[in-house]
Amino acid sequence: MGIETVRTATSGEEADGRRREQRGWYFYDWACSVYSTSVLTVFLGPYLTSVAKAAADADGYVHPLGVPVRAGSFFAYSVSLSVIVAVVVMPLVGAAADRTGRKKPLLGAAAYTGAAATTAMFLLGGDRYLLGGALLIVANAAQSVAMMLYNSYLPQIAPPQERDAVSSRGWAFGYAAGSLVLVVDLVLYLAHGSFGVSESTAVRICLASAGLWWGGFTLIPLLRLRDRPPASARAEATAPRLRQLAATVRDMRRHPLTLSFLLAYLVYNDGIQTVISQASVYGSEELGLGQSTLIGAVLLVQVLAVAGALGMGRLARTYGAKRTILGSLAAWTLTLGAGYFLPAGAPVGFFLLASAIGLVLGGSQALSRSLFSHLVPPGKEAEYFSAYEMSDRGMSWLGPLLFGVTYQLTGSYRDAIVSLVAFFLIGFVLLARVPVRRAIRDAGNPLPERI
Repeated sequence: MGIETVRTATSGEEADGRRREQRGWYFYDWACSVYSTSVLTVFLGPYLTSVAKAAADADGYVHPLGVPVRAGSFFAYSVSLSVIVAVVVMPLVGAAADRTGRKKPLLGAAAYTGAAATTAMFLLGGDRYLLGGALLIVANAAQSVAMMLYNSYLPQIAPPQERDAVSSRGWAFGYAAGSLVLVVDLVLYLAHGSFGVSESTAVRICLASAGLWWGGFTLIPLLRLRDRPPASARAEATAPRLRQLAATVRDMRRHPLTLSFLLAYLVYNDGIQTVISQASVYGSEELGLGQSTLIGAVLLVQVLAVAGALGMGRLARTYGAKRTILGSLAAWTLTLGAGYFLPAGAPVGFFLLASAIGLVLGGSQALSRSLFSHLVPPGKEAEYFSAYEMSDRGMSWLGPLLFGVTYQLTGSYRDAIVSLVAFFLIGFVLLARVPVRRAIRDAGNPLPERI
Protein backbone atom coordinates (compact mmCIF):
# COMPACT_ATOMS: atom_id res chain seq x y z
CA MET A 1 0.00 0.00 0.00
CA GLY A 2 2.83 2.37 0.82
CA ILE A 3 4.41 1.94 -2.62
CA GLU A 4 1.04 2.38 -4.32
CA THR A 5 0.38 5.53 -2.30
CA VAL A 6 3.73 6.98 -3.37
CA ARG A 7 3.02 6.10 -7.00
CA THR A 8 -0.42 7.70 -6.84
CA ALA A 9 0.99 10.87 -5.28
CA THR A 10 3.76 11.03 -7.87
CA SER A 11 1.27 10.51 -10.68
CA GLY A 12 -0.93 13.28 -9.28
CA GLU A 13 2.02 15.68 -9.06
CA GLU A 14 3.00 14.89 -12.65
CA ALA A 15 -0.56 15.52 -13.82
CA ASP A 16 -0.68 18.85 -11.95
CA GLY A 17 2.66 19.89 -13.45
CA ARG A 18 1.50 18.90 -16.92
CA ARG A 19 -1.71 20.91 -16.60
CA ARG A 20 0.27 23.93 -15.37
CA GLU A 21 2.49 23.72 -18.44
CA GLN A 22 -0.51 23.29 -20.70
CA ARG A 23 -2.11 26.45 -19.32
CA GLY A 24 1.14 28.35 -19.87
CA TRP A 25 1.38 26.88 -23.37
CA TYR A 26 -2.10 28.15 -24.25
CA PHE A 27 -1.00 31.66 -23.44
CA TYR A 28 1.52 31.80 -26.25
CA ASP A 29 -1.36 31.41 -28.68
CA TRP A 30 -3.07 34.18 -26.69
CA ALA A 31 0.05 36.34 -27.11
CA CYS A 32 0.96 35.86 -30.76
CA SER A 33 -2.41 35.36 -32.43
CA VAL A 34 -3.10 39.09 -32.17
CA TYR A 35 -0.25 39.59 -34.67
CA SER A 36 -1.83 37.10 -37.06
CA THR A 37 -5.26 38.69 -36.69
CA SER A 38 -4.80 42.45 -36.31
CA VAL A 39 -1.59 42.81 -38.32
CA LEU A 40 -1.41 40.13 -40.99
CA THR A 41 -5.13 39.58 -41.59
CA VAL A 42 -6.75 42.99 -41.06
CA PHE A 43 -4.61 46.10 -41.08
CA LEU A 44 -1.23 45.60 -42.70
CA GLY A 45 -2.36 44.30 -46.11
CA PRO A 46 -4.62 47.23 -47.05
CA TYR A 47 -2.41 49.79 -45.29
CA LEU A 48 0.88 48.64 -46.82
CA THR A 49 -0.85 48.43 -50.21
CA SER A 50 -1.97 52.07 -49.84
CA VAL A 51 1.57 53.10 -48.82
CA ALA A 52 2.99 51.27 -51.86
CA LYS A 53 0.44 52.97 -54.12
CA ALA A 54 1.50 56.34 -52.72
CA ALA A 55 5.07 55.54 -53.78
CA ALA A 56 4.12 54.09 -57.18
CA ASP A 57 4.92 55.63 -60.53
CA ALA A 58 2.33 56.77 -63.07
CA ASP A 59 1.82 53.17 -64.22
CA GLY A 60 1.11 51.91 -60.70
CA TYR A 61 4.48 50.19 -60.15
CA VAL A 62 7.02 50.45 -57.34
CA HIS A 63 10.64 49.47 -57.89
CA PRO A 64 12.23 47.74 -54.85
CA LEU A 65 15.88 47.05 -55.70
CA GLY A 66 15.09 48.17 -59.24
CA VAL A 67 12.52 45.41 -59.85
CA PRO A 68 9.16 46.63 -61.24
CA VAL A 69 6.34 45.38 -58.98
CA ARG A 70 2.68 46.31 -59.24
CA ALA A 71 1.86 48.16 -56.02
CA GLY A 72 -1.14 45.90 -55.40
CA SER A 73 1.14 42.84 -55.37
CA PHE A 74 3.82 44.22 -53.01
CA PHE A 75 2.22 42.94 -49.81
CA ALA A 76 1.74 39.42 -51.19
CA TYR A 77 5.34 39.30 -52.41
CA SER A 78 6.60 40.51 -49.01
CA VAL A 79 4.69 37.71 -47.26
CA SER A 80 6.18 35.21 -49.69
CA LEU A 81 9.73 36.49 -49.11
CA SER A 82 9.25 36.37 -45.32
CA VAL A 83 8.44 32.69 -45.65
CA ILE A 84 11.57 31.96 -47.64
CA VAL A 85 13.63 33.56 -44.84
CA ALA A 86 11.79 31.42 -42.28
CA VAL A 87 12.41 28.28 -44.32
CA VAL A 88 16.17 28.87 -44.14
CA VAL A 89 16.21 29.63 -40.40
CA MET A 90 13.69 27.16 -38.92
CA PRO A 91 15.52 23.84 -39.49
CA LEU A 92 18.69 25.29 -37.97
CA VAL A 93 16.86 26.56 -34.88
CA GLY A 94 14.89 23.32 -34.58
CA ALA A 95 18.05 21.22 -34.70
CA ALA A 96 19.70 23.46 -32.11
CA ALA A 97 16.66 23.18 -29.82
CA ASP A 98 16.64 19.39 -29.93
CA ARG A 99 20.43 19.16 -29.61
CA THR A 100 20.65 21.41 -26.55
CA GLY A 101 17.20 20.93 -25.03
CA ARG A 102 16.95 24.74 -24.61
CA LYS A 103 13.75 25.52 -26.46
CA LYS A 104 12.57 28.23 -24.10
CA PRO A 105 15.39 30.78 -24.66
CA LEU A 106 15.06 30.29 -28.40
CA LEU A 107 11.29 30.74 -28.19
CA GLY A 108 11.78 33.96 -26.23
CA ALA A 109 14.36 35.31 -28.71
CA ALA A 110 12.14 34.63 -31.72
CA ALA A 111 9.00 35.98 -30.05
CA TYR A 112 10.60 39.23 -28.94
CA THR A 113 12.24 39.78 -32.33
CA GLY A 114 8.83 39.53 -33.96
CA ALA A 115 7.17 41.67 -31.30
CA ALA A 116 9.80 44.41 -31.70
CA ALA A 117 9.41 44.47 -35.50
CA THR A 118 5.63 44.64 -35.15
CA THR A 119 5.82 47.48 -32.63
CA ALA A 120 8.10 49.36 -35.04
CA MET A 121 5.31 49.35 -37.64
CA PHE A 122 4.09 52.49 -35.92
CA LEU A 123 6.79 54.23 -37.98
CA LEU A 124 5.10 53.39 -41.30
CA GLY A 125 3.60 56.26 -43.17
CA GLY A 126 3.88 58.37 -46.30
CA ASP A 127 5.65 56.33 -48.97
CA ARG A 128 7.77 54.11 -46.67
CA TYR A 129 6.69 50.91 -48.34
CA LEU A 130 10.22 49.43 -48.20
CA LEU A 131 10.31 49.85 -44.41
CA GLY A 132 6.92 48.18 -44.20
CA GLY A 133 8.09 45.27 -46.32
CA ALA A 134 11.26 44.85 -44.24
CA LEU A 135 9.38 44.88 -40.92
CA LEU A 136 6.83 42.42 -42.28
CA ILE A 137 9.60 40.05 -43.39
CA VAL A 138 11.29 40.15 -39.95
CA ALA A 139 8.05 39.85 -37.96
CA ASN A 140 6.57 37.07 -40.07
CA ALA A 141 9.78 35.03 -40.15
CA ALA A 142 10.20 35.41 -36.38
CA GLN A 143 6.58 34.37 -35.86
CA SER A 144 7.19 31.22 -37.89
CA VAL A 145 10.31 30.30 -35.91
CA ALA A 146 8.57 30.93 -32.58
CA MET A 147 5.51 28.90 -33.60
CA MET A 148 7.74 26.00 -34.61
CA LEU A 149 9.26 25.92 -31.12
CA TYR A 150 5.87 26.43 -29.47
CA ASN A 151 4.28 23.57 -31.43
CA SER A 152 7.16 21.24 -30.58
CA TYR A 153 6.13 21.39 -26.91
CA LEU A 154 2.79 19.66 -27.65
CA PRO A 155 4.06 16.04 -27.59
CA GLN A 156 5.93 16.80 -24.35
CA ILE A 157 3.07 18.40 -22.40
CA ALA A 158 0.16 16.23 -23.57
CA PRO A 159 -0.13 12.43 -23.80
CA PRO A 160 -1.57 11.04 -27.05
CA GLN A 161 -5.17 10.85 -25.82
CA GLU A 162 -5.15 14.55 -24.81
CA ARG A 163 -3.51 16.15 -27.83
CA ASP A 164 -6.57 16.89 -29.97
CA ALA A 165 -8.22 18.63 -27.02
CA VAL A 166 -5.08 20.49 -25.89
CA SER A 167 -4.27 21.65 -29.42
CA SER A 168 -7.85 22.81 -29.98
CA ARG A 169 -7.85 24.75 -26.71
CA GLY A 170 -4.65 26.49 -27.74
CA TRP A 171 -6.21 27.64 -31.00
CA ALA A 172 -9.36 28.70 -29.12
CA PHE A 173 -7.24 30.85 -26.75
CA GLY A 174 -5.62 32.50 -29.76
CA TYR A 175 -8.89 33.29 -31.48
CA ALA A 176 -10.37 34.63 -28.23
CA ALA A 177 -7.43 37.04 -27.88
CA GLY A 178 -7.76 38.07 -31.49
CA SER A 179 -11.46 38.82 -30.95
CA LEU A 180 -10.82 40.87 -27.82
CA VAL A 181 -8.14 43.04 -29.38
CA LEU A 182 -10.11 43.49 -32.61
CA VAL A 183 -13.01 44.94 -30.62
CA VAL A 184 -10.64 47.55 -29.17
CA ASP A 185 -9.12 48.17 -32.61
CA LEU A 186 -12.58 48.65 -34.11
CA VAL A 187 -13.49 51.25 -31.48
CA LEU A 188 -10.23 53.13 -32.04
CA TYR A 189 -10.53 53.00 -35.83
CA LEU A 190 -14.18 54.09 -36.02
CA ALA A 191 -13.84 56.82 -33.38
CA HIS A 192 -10.30 57.95 -34.22
CA GLY A 193 -11.43 61.54 -34.46
CA SER A 194 -12.78 61.44 -30.92
CA PHE A 195 -9.35 60.27 -29.76
CA GLY A 196 -7.68 63.13 -31.61
CA VAL A 197 -5.78 60.99 -34.14
CA SER A 198 -6.00 60.57 -37.90
CA GLU A 199 -7.19 57.37 -39.58
CA SER A 200 -3.62 56.54 -40.60
CA THR A 201 -2.35 57.07 -37.06
CA ALA A 202 -5.15 54.87 -35.69
CA VAL A 203 -4.07 52.05 -38.00
CA ARG A 204 -0.43 52.45 -36.95
CA ILE A 205 -1.45 52.35 -33.27
CA CYS A 206 -3.34 49.11 -33.92
CA LEU A 207 -0.26 47.61 -35.60
CA ALA A 208 2.13 48.66 -32.83
CA SER A 209 -0.19 47.61 -30.00
CA ALA A 210 -0.26 44.08 -31.43
CA GLY A 211 3.52 43.95 -30.97
CA LEU A 212 3.25 45.16 -27.37
CA TRP A 213 0.54 42.57 -26.64
CA TRP A 214 2.68 39.83 -28.21
CA GLY A 215 5.73 40.73 -26.14
CA GLY A 216 3.83 41.24 -22.87
CA PHE A 217 1.89 37.98 -22.78
CA THR A 218 4.86 35.94 -23.99
CA LEU A 219 6.17 36.23 -20.41
CA ILE A 220 3.53 33.74 -19.19
CA PRO A 221 4.62 30.72 -21.29
CA LEU A 222 8.27 31.59 -20.67
CA LEU A 223 7.61 31.34 -16.93
CA ARG A 224 5.56 28.13 -17.04
CA LEU A 225 7.09 25.99 -19.78
CA ARG A 226 10.21 24.04 -18.89
CA ASP A 227 13.10 22.71 -20.92
CA ARG A 228 13.82 18.99 -21.04
CA PRO A 229 17.21 17.31 -21.36
CA PRO A 230 17.95 16.38 -24.97
CA ALA A 231 17.71 12.76 -26.01
CA SER A 232 21.17 11.21 -25.72
CA ALA A 233 21.30 10.43 -29.42
CA ARG A 234 20.71 14.10 -30.23
CA ALA A 235 23.06 15.72 -27.72
CA GLU A 236 26.11 16.26 -29.89
CA ALA A 237 26.56 19.94 -29.17
CA THR A 238 29.53 20.28 -31.50
CA ALA A 239 27.76 19.11 -34.68
CA PRO A 240 27.86 21.87 -37.29
CA ARG A 241 24.41 23.28 -37.99
CA LEU A 242 24.39 22.59 -41.72
CA ARG A 243 25.46 19.00 -41.08
CA GLN A 244 22.67 18.74 -38.50
CA LEU A 245 20.16 20.06 -41.01
CA ALA A 246 21.28 17.48 -43.57
CA ALA A 247 20.97 14.77 -40.92
CA THR A 248 17.41 15.93 -40.14
CA VAL A 249 16.43 15.67 -43.79
CA ARG A 250 17.98 12.19 -44.06
CA ASP A 251 16.19 11.09 -40.89
CA MET A 252 12.83 12.29 -42.18
CA ARG A 253 13.32 10.18 -45.30
CA ARG A 254 13.26 7.15 -42.99
CA HIS A 255 9.64 8.05 -42.21
CA PRO A 256 8.04 8.41 -45.65
CA LEU A 257 4.48 8.38 -44.33
CA THR A 258 5.25 11.33 -42.06
CA LEU A 259 6.62 13.11 -45.11
CA SER A 260 3.47 12.22 -47.05
CA PHE A 261 1.35 13.92 -44.39
CA LEU A 262 3.65 16.96 -44.45
CA LEU A 263 3.29 17.21 -48.22
CA ALA A 264 -0.50 17.14 -47.96
CA TYR A 265 -0.45 19.69 -45.15
CA LEU A 266 1.99 21.90 -47.05
CA VAL A 267 -0.44 22.09 -49.96
CA TYR A 268 -3.75 22.67 -48.21
CA ASN A 269 -2.38 24.89 -45.46
CA ASP A 270 -0.68 27.04 -48.06
CA GLY A 271 -4.19 27.79 -49.26
CA ILE A 272 -5.43 28.49 -45.72
CA GLN A 273 -2.59 30.87 -44.89
CA THR A 274 -2.99 32.74 -48.17
CA VAL A 275 -6.71 33.24 -47.56
CA ILE A 276 -5.91 34.55 -44.06
CA SER A 277 -3.30 37.04 -45.27
CA GLN A 278 -5.02 38.19 -48.48
CA ALA A 279 -8.73 38.24 -47.56
CA SER A 280 -8.66 41.84 -46.37
CA VAL A 281 -6.91 42.95 -49.56
CA TYR A 282 -9.57 41.13 -51.60
CA GLY A 283 -12.35 42.74 -49.57
CA SER A 284 -10.95 46.27 -49.79
CA GLU A 285 -9.55 46.32 -53.33
CA GLU A 286 -11.95 44.02 -55.24
CA LEU A 287 -15.20 44.31 -53.27
CA GLY A 288 -14.74 47.95 -52.27
CA LEU A 289 -15.51 47.32 -48.60
CA GLY A 290 -14.48 49.77 -45.91
CA GLN A 291 -11.99 49.06 -43.15
CA SER A 292 -14.72 48.92 -40.50
CA THR A 293 -16.54 46.22 -42.50
CA LEU A 294 -13.33 44.22 -42.82
CA ILE A 295 -12.62 44.48 -39.10
CA GLY A 296 -16.17 43.36 -38.32
CA ALA A 297 -15.84 40.38 -40.67
CA VAL A 298 -12.52 39.29 -39.19
CA LEU A 299 -13.97 39.72 -35.70
CA LEU A 300 -16.79 37.39 -36.72
CA VAL A 301 -14.19 34.89 -37.95
CA GLN A 302 -12.39 35.02 -34.60
CA VAL A 303 -15.55 34.43 -32.57
CA LEU A 304 -16.76 31.56 -34.75
CA ALA A 305 -13.25 30.08 -34.93
CA VAL A 306 -13.29 29.52 -31.16
CA ALA A 307 -16.49 27.51 -31.47
CA GLY A 308 -15.21 25.86 -34.64
CA ALA A 309 -11.94 24.74 -33.05
CA LEU A 310 -13.67 23.27 -30.01
CA GLY A 311 -16.51 21.78 -32.07
CA MET A 312 -14.20 20.10 -34.57
CA GLY A 313 -12.17 18.77 -31.64
CA ARG A 314 -15.34 17.01 -30.46
CA LEU A 315 -16.06 15.73 -33.96
CA ALA A 316 -12.56 14.27 -34.07
CA ARG A 317 -13.32 12.21 -30.97
CA THR A 318 -16.20 10.59 -32.88
CA TYR A 319 -14.97 10.45 -36.47
CA GLY A 320 -11.20 10.79 -36.08
CA ALA A 321 -8.92 13.73 -36.85
CA LYS A 322 -8.20 12.71 -40.43
CA ARG A 323 -11.85 12.46 -41.51
CA THR A 324 -12.70 15.71 -39.76
CA ILE A 325 -9.86 17.53 -41.53
CA LEU A 326 -10.97 16.12 -44.88
CA GLY A 327 -14.47 17.46 -44.24
CA SER A 328 -13.04 20.89 -43.47
CA LEU A 329 -11.09 20.91 -46.76
CA ALA A 330 -14.29 20.24 -48.69
CA ALA A 331 -15.88 23.19 -46.86
CA TRP A 332 -12.89 25.42 -47.70
CA THR A 333 -13.24 24.56 -51.40
CA LEU A 334 -16.94 25.46 -51.47
CA THR A 335 -16.33 28.67 -49.53
CA LEU A 336 -13.65 29.95 -51.91
CA GLY A 337 -15.77 29.08 -54.91
CA ALA A 338 -18.59 31.16 -53.43
CA GLY A 339 -16.17 34.00 -52.72
CA TYR A 340 -15.40 34.38 -56.41
CA PHE A 341 -19.01 35.34 -57.11
CA LEU A 342 -19.46 37.86 -54.29
CA PRO A 343 -20.82 41.15 -55.64
CA ALA A 344 -18.83 44.31 -55.00
CA GLY A 345 -20.09 46.64 -52.31
CA ALA A 346 -22.28 43.98 -50.66
CA PRO A 347 -21.05 43.39 -47.08
CA VAL A 348 -23.72 40.77 -46.26
CA GLY A 349 -22.19 38.23 -48.63
CA PHE A 350 -18.73 38.95 -47.23
CA PHE A 351 -20.01 38.35 -43.69
CA LEU A 352 -21.54 35.03 -44.76
CA LEU A 353 -18.20 34.06 -46.29
CA ALA A 354 -16.42 35.07 -43.08
CA SER A 355 -18.82 32.90 -41.07
CA ALA A 356 -18.05 29.85 -43.18
CA ILE A 357 -14.30 30.45 -42.88
CA GLY A 358 -14.51 30.91 -39.12
CA LEU A 359 -16.29 27.61 -38.57
CA VAL A 360 -13.57 25.56 -40.31
CA LEU A 361 -10.44 27.69 -39.75
CA GLY A 362 -9.47 26.87 -36.19
CA GLY A 363 -10.43 23.21 -36.31
CA SER A 364 -8.56 22.39 -39.51
CA GLN A 365 -5.36 23.92 -38.09
CA ALA A 366 -5.69 22.56 -34.55
CA LEU A 367 -6.42 18.99 -35.66
CA SER A 368 -3.61 19.06 -38.22
CA ARG A 369 -1.17 20.02 -35.47
CA SER A 370 -2.35 17.31 -33.10
CA LEU A 371 -2.40 14.68 -35.85
CA PHE A 372 1.17 15.50 -36.82
CA SER A 373 2.31 15.23 -33.20
CA HIS A 374 1.53 11.50 -33.39
CA LEU A 375 3.82 11.14 -36.41
CA VAL A 376 6.95 12.61 -34.77
CA PRO A 377 9.61 10.15 -33.54
CA PRO A 378 10.26 10.63 -29.80
CA GLY A 379 13.12 13.02 -29.01
CA LYS A 380 12.96 14.84 -32.36
CA GLU A 381 10.04 17.15 -31.71
CA ALA A 382 11.64 20.51 -32.51
CA GLU A 383 13.35 19.26 -35.66
CA TYR A 384 10.20 17.70 -37.05
CA PHE A 385 8.05 20.63 -36.02
CA SER A 386 10.46 22.91 -37.88
CA ALA A 387 9.46 20.99 -41.01
CA TYR A 388 5.82 21.20 -39.93
CA GLU A 389 6.10 24.94 -39.44
CA MET A 390 7.52 25.23 -42.95
CA SER A 391 4.29 23.59 -44.07
CA ASP A 392 2.27 25.84 -41.74
CA ARG A 393 3.10 29.54 -41.49
CA GLY A 394 6.58 28.90 -42.78
CA MET A 395 6.26 27.17 -46.15
CA SER A 396 3.20 29.16 -47.23
CA TRP A 397 5.03 31.16 -49.87
CA LEU A 398 3.60 29.58 -53.01
CA GLY A 399 0.04 30.72 -52.29
CA PRO A 400 0.88 34.42 -51.78
CA LEU A 401 3.22 34.22 -54.77
CA LEU A 402 0.48 32.72 -56.96
CA PHE A 403 -1.99 35.30 -55.64
CA GLY A 404 0.40 38.16 -56.40
CA VAL A 405 1.42 36.88 -59.84
CA THR A 406 -2.19 36.23 -60.82
CA TYR A 407 -3.14 39.77 -59.89
CA GLN A 408 -0.06 41.19 -61.61
CA LEU A 409 -0.94 39.37 -64.84
CA THR A 410 -4.72 39.82 -64.81
CA GLY A 411 -5.35 42.87 -62.64
CA SER A 412 -8.22 40.92 -61.03
CA TYR A 413 -8.33 39.90 -57.38
CA ARG A 414 -11.23 37.56 -58.23
CA ASP A 415 -8.95 35.51 -60.47
CA ALA A 416 -6.32 35.61 -57.72
CA ILE A 417 -8.68 34.33 -55.00
CA VAL A 418 -10.20 31.53 -57.09
CA SER A 419 -6.72 30.26 -58.03
CA LEU A 420 -6.36 29.12 -54.40
CA VAL A 421 -9.04 26.42 -54.81
CA ALA A 422 -6.38 24.15 -56.29
CA PHE A 423 -4.53 24.01 -52.96
CA PHE A 424 -7.54 22.56 -51.15
CA LEU A 425 -8.46 20.06 -53.86
CA ILE A 426 -4.91 18.72 -54.19
CA GLY A 427 -4.41 18.72 -50.41
CA PHE A 428 -7.62 16.71 -49.95
CA VAL A 429 -6.44 14.03 -52.37
CA LEU A 430 -2.96 13.81 -50.83
CA LEU A 431 -4.26 13.60 -47.24
CA ALA A 432 -6.85 10.95 -48.14
CA ARG A 433 -4.03 8.71 -49.37
CA VAL A 434 -2.02 8.82 -46.10
CA PRO A 435 -2.48 5.70 -43.88
CA VAL A 436 -2.15 7.57 -40.59
CA ARG A 437 -2.40 4.50 -38.32
CA ARG A 438 0.56 2.87 -40.03
CA ALA A 439 2.41 6.20 -39.99
CA ILE A 440 2.00 6.43 -36.19
CA ARG A 441 3.29 2.90 -35.68
CA ASP A 442 6.26 3.51 -38.02
CA ALA A 443 7.19 6.61 -35.98
CA GLY A 444 7.36 4.47 -32.83
CA ASN A 445 4.39 6.06 -31.05
CA PRO A 446 1.39 4.47 -29.31
CA LEU A 447 -1.75 4.30 -31.43
CA PRO A 448 -4.70 6.33 -30.10
CA GLU A 449 -8.10 4.69 -29.91
CA ARG A 450 -9.42 6.94 -32.69
CA ILE A 451 -7.35 8.88 -35.21
